[in-house]
Amino acid sequence: MTNGAKGPVYLDNNATTAVDPRVVAAMTPYLTEIFGNPSSVEHVHGNRAQAAVAKARQQIAASLNARDNEIILTGSCTEADNIAILGAARARPERKHLVTTAIEHPGVMEPFRQLEREGFELTVLGVDEHGRVDPAAVESALREDTGLVSVMGANNEVGTIQPIGEIGEICERRGVLFHTDLAQLMAHRKVDVAAEHIHLASVSGHKAYGPKGVGALYVRSRSPRARVQPIMFGGGQEKGLRPGTVAVHLVVGLGEALEVAGRQAAADDQRLRAMTAKFLEVARGAIDGVELNGHPTERIATNISLSIPGVEPLALMHRLNPFFSFSASSACATEKVQTSSVLLAMFGDTARARQAFRVSPGRFTEAEDMRNFAHLLVETAADLRRYAA
Repeated sequence: MTNGAKGPVYLDNNATTAVDPRVVAAMTPYLTEIFGNPSSVEHVHGNRAQAAVAKARQQIAASLNARDNEIILTGSCTEADNIAILGAARARPERKHLVTTAIEHPGVMEPFRQLEREGFELTVLGVDEHGRVDPAAVESALREDTGLVSVMGANNEVGTIQPIGEIGEICERRGVLFHTDLAQLMAHRKVDVAAEHIHLASVSGHKAYGPKGVGALYVRSRSPRARVQPIMFGGGQEKGLRPGTVAVHLVVGLGEALEVAGRQAAADDQRLRAMTAKFLEVARGAIDGVELNGHPTERIATNISLSIPGVEPLALMHRLNPFFSFSASSACATEKVQTSSVLLAMFGDTARARQAFRVSPGRFTEAEDMRNFAHLLVETAADLRRYAA
């Protein structure tokens, strides 16, 4: 059941992914040989670093069907979210109304809460039992003074993919900027910001088999143009929106990770969907009452969120931690595990919400590992139910 000397099998790819070896290879020269500051364009070392940053920016833009000059390099997806939300709202202070959803990542929700403290009015939309946002509800929430809507591309806890293209079209038609956090989606498909009417988009490195500590923000330069007011100040890098020396090795890693994803996402998804379907078949066939959380079909292939009546997630994790690493809650804020706002929005304060846990295989997960986990889960759930009874 273990992964040899390496310890437990990793099944928590929605929290973070391992860095793809191809990404490591692309990054390594910029940690050793090509170490110049990309702002030092007056000499060869700086020029080489600048060229690497330019290539990475092109790769990131290509993954979004964006222009190179629309990509702002950041230190994380959360930082990109903050720049987008705070910056876009403050750039149009006359538009005091903002819209988001009850299932957003804290990197989105907390900037909105800050804007509320500054006098903006926030509408938080609910979701259906699958964790999906209704585009009609978004349209109904829009007002003449609505300035910004933010809806995530795919949910990190239950895997549901949101209809961002439909929502973006509604926003664009109504003259409202649309932002989406794409952290969980970029490893699964290319996003076309033009066709999907996206004006601002945040991207993560470490959710797409790239390094931690790097992200990117797409800011639309075409009509309708997204204006963003700086929230940070310094040397003027990244059009003044993200000042500070660019971490060349990390940016190179992000660019390479997204280029690899563009080539490999379809094959990854096909393999993972077959793997997860088999896992669910085993679990549902042997465990009474097991429930899949999230949309049954419109979901990312790396997410299996389950609730098992009579089985507490922490007890399950305690039993299985020596063999498998998975999650009882999203690992985004603190070490405290509690019922998440996503599950509460979907199910209320119910046993199903409290008993949810997340298994997330990824690019490097073997089918045998998932088979082993399924059988051990069946045995352990039965044992825990006997103990609870």
